[in-house]
Amino acid sequence: MPRRLLKRMMPHPDRIKGSKSLQFMGNLLHDPNLWHLNRHSVSRAMAVGLFVALMPIPLQMAVAAAIAILVRSNLPISVSLVWLTNPVTMPPIFFAQYQVGVLLLGTSERSMPMELSVTWLMAELHHIWQPLLLGSLVVGTIVAALGYVLTLLYWRMWVSRNWQRRKLRRRRQSPE
Repeated sequence: MPRRLLKRMMPHPDRIKGSKSLQFMGNLLHDPNLWHLNRHSVSRAMAVGLFVALMPIPLQMAVAAAIAILVRSNLPISVSLVWLTNPVTMPPIFFAQYQVGVLLLGTSERSMPMELSVTWLMAELHHIWQPLLLGSLVVGTIVAALGYVLTLLYWRMWVSRNWQRRKLRRRRQSPE
């Protein structure tokens, strides 16, 4: 895994643990798995971050952090992945998840206005919340499971490739 790159990008655990705004968490932030870059911690972080990113909920970063602490996944990766859904990507992602929910529930799709507004959303929320929530849960679960498995596979492939390279270097360097 590109560990060095990830380590350079991640904040230092001591800096976060010492933050005055996070002192209310006590010793919860002292678990090494929240900060280590190992195969299982990063894979769980991918699953947590992707799942929460695809949920239409407020405070996604806080939810991702809480789940990451519960399942002992890498905290910075879990929290940063929720930014996959940002103000630019959120409308098409949530619309696609709404479509999946409509398909699964077998309901009729609501017509979308040319220009989305908060007024329209509040008026239509009671019609669209069920398909949106179901679609989000289904898509979020599938994407999280794929993220978990693909990260495990990629990590294993990376380690295996590095072992092969080491073997090859040793063969070339050994005198015959």
